[in-house]
Amino acid sequence: MSLSPTDVLEPPWYKQGWPWFLISLPAIAVIACIITFWIARETWDGLVVDDYYKEGQTIVKVLDRTHRAQELGLSALATVRDGAVRVDLAAAQAENLPASVYLTIIHPTRGGQDQEILLKGEGGVYAGPIEPLHAGRWLFQIEDEPRSWRMNGAAMLPTETEVRIQPADS
Repeated sequence: MSLSPTDVLEPPWYKQGWPWFLISLPAIAVIACIITFWIARETWDGLVVDDYYKEGQTIVKVLDRTHRAQELGLSALATVRDGAVRVDLAAAQAENLPASVYLTIIHPTRGGQDQEILLKGEGGVYAGPIEPLHAGRWLFQIEDEPRSWRMNGAAMLPTETEVRIQPADS
């Protein structure tokens, strides 16, 4: 007895490979979409500035503050240790040294890790506690309390524990 094509029993669809292959393509796309959404939500990078004119004015003010630091002959050496920072500030004239300075420690890509510390001291030596800094590049910015001058420096932690901070040459 011979079997006709209609008499051959096919296995059910879920036991065949092609339906699972075809289902897996959209399923992988959905999973990738969920992962991409999660990454975008967890690593927010901030907004793009839409008022470029005001940003330009701010840059001019920052340059004026840097020039003011150059005029005063300021330079600093920041020493980063376990949970503490010490800043040795020097000026052309000792009366230009403030009683306190703001130290801002900035991570170039992760704004949530930035720290701003008010350091008090005398004779150009300022110290204070900081949150632990992980390995990588960090930017250091020193300003006086009225924010009339500012200086910048950078270091690759943990290899560089001393950071030279000077007004930028322009």
